[in-house]
Amino acid sequence: MKNSVLKGVFLVALGATSYGMLATFVKLAYKDGFSTAEVTSSQFIYGIIGVLIINAFQKFNNKEKVVKASPKNIFHLMIAGTSLGMTSVFYYLCVRYIDVSIAIVLLMQTVWMGVLLEWILDKKAPSIQKVVSVIIVLIGTALATKLYTGQFNLDWRGIFWGMLAAASFTTTMFTANKIALGISSAQRSLYMLLGGAVIVFAFSIYTQTGTFNIEIFGKYGLFLALFGTIIPPMLLNAGFPHTGIGLGSIVASLELPVSVMMAFLLLKEKVVLWQWIGILLIILAIVIMNINFSKKNS
Repeated sequence: MKNSVLKGVFLVALGATSYGMLATFVKLAYKDGFSTAEVTSSQFIYGIIGVLIINAFQKFNNKEKVVKASPKNIFHLMIAGTSLGMTSVFYYLCVRYIDVSIAIVLLMQTVWMGVLLEWILDKKAPSIQKVVSVIIVLIGTALATKLYTGQFNLDWRGIFWGMLAAASFTTTMFTANKIALGISSAQRSLYMLLGGAVIVFAFSIYTQTGTFNIEIFGKYGLFLALFGTIIPPMLLNAGFPHTGIGLGSIVASLELPVSVMMAFLLLKEKVVLWQWIGILLIILAIVIMNINFSKKNS
């Protein structure tokens, strides 16, 4: 494996690991009495400030090279960013009602949702390879959520918000790879964050009761912004050009076991063997979906 590819794998792995830690710390914030509005607002406020600093630094260092976003670019990115805001709100609502180890599995339903969205928009039936991947994901989900026991006692609110999070995350991934690709990733991140902030702040205003607890900014906000809003997009954007979409997607699936492991270690959530098998099946499905079986070995 070439050094550039190894570098890409390392960057993508770090980005995915950062994302994987988020839900556990959101759960800890809930245990400390903070609301979803407080968690999401602090994350986005710190995130926007951080990305603004990165943009200013890039502009200062590359005065002639940075391509400025046009008003059309900004509008499209902010519209696309609304799904980013919805993903945060829906996913954090999800972990309020169910275990993190289950919530991350629900978020991974983006695998089959992405195939379905591609089918609808491109008017092209999915390949056998993708159909097999979707079937494996569904089997893995049944195991990872303990559906196989026949005693499905998960809070329906957690399932509802988790599936909405997966749907909005699918939209984010689909649009983020097609809009304003000619400008820097830092600018794209900023305008998508601003679009997401509109959703997050509207949600906060509507749902927050009582005084907003500003202690969230000191205890969890900066951590959530760094590991959920600032660092991962930078690492993933830097790593994917070296790995390619296929290998990058496989490495990015590390988010799943990292999230479950964090919940197991810090939240003491019980994760049985069949759940681990289900998680491995979902990762296997991602691998199958992104391997080019038709490529001949040289």
